[in-house]
Amino acid sequence: MISFKREKRILVPTDFSAQADQAVLDALDMVADPSDLSVLHVAPPMSSYPVADPAIVWESITEEARSERIEESFRVHIKDPRAQAVHFAVAFGAPAEEIVDYAEAHEIDMIMMPSHGRSGLRRLLLGSVAERVVRAAHCPVIVLRN
Repeated sequence: MISFKREKRILVPTDFSAQADQAVLDALDMVADPSDLSVLHVAPPMSSYPVADPAIVWESITEEARSERIEESFRVHIKDPRAQAVHFAVAFGAPAEEIVDYAEAHEIDMIMMPSHGRSGLRRLLLGSVAERVVRAAHCPVIVLRN
């Protein structure tokens, strides 16, 4: 990985995959200060879950509670002590749109994100979050491939 330090704000979207974990570690190596790194997880909104599911007590689950649990998971999941200083956020909605909106709202200088490397029919059916972010972002986007 590139080993230069920059005075820039970097955003790394995470889905808690191994590729996203590596992107967080790579970004930590690139920033001068870990507080210049933001990590964003985009979760599906509560409205996307089936209302008729009797196994879930909807009234007790809030987006705030979900956000807190997701951040706790991140803080435990990434073992590098520098990760404790990063800004962690959770958004609810469509991943590409939320990533681009977060980057603009927080004046992010660069987005660094993994590509899961889907191709062919899987890419056509699932789309590519990385591709959509590259097309819509106001700042440079580094897409990491395995």
